[in-house]
Amino acid sequence: MVKYALLMVLLSPSLLFAQAEQNPQQKPLVISRVTVIDATGAPAQPNMTVVITGDRITALGRDGKVSVPREAQETNGTGKFLIPGLWDMHVHWSDPAAAKYLELFTAGGVTGVRQMWGFPVHFQWRKDIAAGTVRGPRMVLAGAIVDGPKPVWKGSIEAKTEAEGRQAVRTTKEDGYDFVKVYSRLPRDVYLAIADEAKKQSMPFGGHVPYSVTAGEASDAGQKSMEHLYGILLACSSREEELTKLLAAARQDPAKPDRAMLRRANEQLLDTYDDAKAAVLFAKFKKNGTWQVPTLTVLRALGNLDDKDFVADKRLKYMPPSVRDFWNPKTDFRLMSMTEEDYALQRKVFKRNLGLVGAMHRAGVEFLAGTDVLNPYCFPGFSLHDELELLVSAGLSPMAALQTATRNPARYLGQEKDFGTVAQGKLADLVLLDADPLQDINNARKIASVIVGGKILTREMLDKLLTDIEAEANKK
Repeated sequence: MVKYALLMVLLSPSLLFAQAEQNPQQKPLVISRVTVIDATGAPAQPNMTVVITGDRITALGRDGKVSVPREAQETNGTGKFLIPGLWDMHVHWSDPAAAKYLELFTAGGVTGVRQMWGFPVHFQWRKDIAAGTVRGPRMVLAGAIVDGPKPVWKGSIEAKTEAEGRQAVRTTKEDGYDFVKVYSRLPRDVYLAIADEAKKQSMPFGGHVPYSVTAGEASDAGQKSMEHLYGILLACSSREEELTKLLAAARQDPAKPDRAMLRRANEQLLDTYDDAKAAVLFAKFKKNGTWQVPTLTVLRALGNLDDKDFVADKRLKYMPPSVRDFWNPKTDFRLMSMTEEDYALQRKVFKRNLGLVGAMHRAGVEFLAGTDVLNPYCFPGFSLHDELELLVSAGLSPMAALQTATRNPARYLGQEKDFGTVAQGKLADLVLLDADPLQDINNARKIASVIVGGKILTREMLDKLLTDIEAEANKK
């Protein structure tokens, strides 16, 4: 185990958002005549000049009204749109041999991620990224997953008692991680002990809503973020108690769930949605400040892995063979028993979940964009744009969707002074686009340049990066 003192040094916000090592000869960077979309919700600002010195925005104003350093490197932003760097708030990427693939996040304009299962390698990556020896996103780290008896994933912290749950919180904090990740099989008393200990330790916790508690109870217990919409459709059912028991029986063995029983439960969930009950729950989320990370990207994928067109995604060329093998549902213990009927029902549930997101958004519930990379067909960098598109299809405006990956992560993490919007004094993590994302959120995919810590990566450089990763992924 990595020593606590070392980890705290590596983890400190002063390093996470510190100035990267600068070339003494590095010139200030100026983007002129650009339209700035600052992600505050304000209208786009045309004909702006942005001055970047070191890794910060040092001046921002109307073109011709800002003093431009004589020695600056200038980029003409005519016809282009500048947005904050994007954050993917639900990511799994930890293979020490695959550090190069972190560059896929950068190529997609993703300048920050929330790693949902932390390992010692992530502390080293953060140090290397800050030093400029590895290119990749800033990272906020969960500790090891904390699950109950017979955990879903090997390597999780197994907490069977209240004492073990409390110790898991303390260990996560002592090891230097940013927050506790709770999981599905935690017993009720253990989960509540974790929530209590997290509050005592001033340690945020988020993750799955365990089967043993309701989504409303988890919100009241202080769970800061809920992932994948788990437990929410159930909490909106007029037959919640009955279906909770049915689902518990179906999930006794996580490796071999009772598919017929799960189908029956999900069909009844769709048929028993209660608008009034949902409204009460959503008001609770808003009052308690419970954030939702719906990860629509992975939820859509899990309903389409039997679709030949869906699994023929051209972006597979950037994934190493080990990942492509992992994404085969015939070898994934969670999916290998899925039938055509199961996939069809999953697609219906996904459609209902889109409506759920729209309803929560209208009720004022807060959202974060997350993809669940490295689950099947969740691509580093690329899929954050899939998520934004799906959020818009669920009912968010392009601006609201953009904020789930910019301003909202900064608010969630308490780091609004450093990132999330385009403003003087903020970190120069920015994305320059060839088209307006407020007209069509898919225009956020049209990346002209990415600026990370004040250093610009042009389209030519990004294309070279992608070419190199494709070659690496397809080595024989």
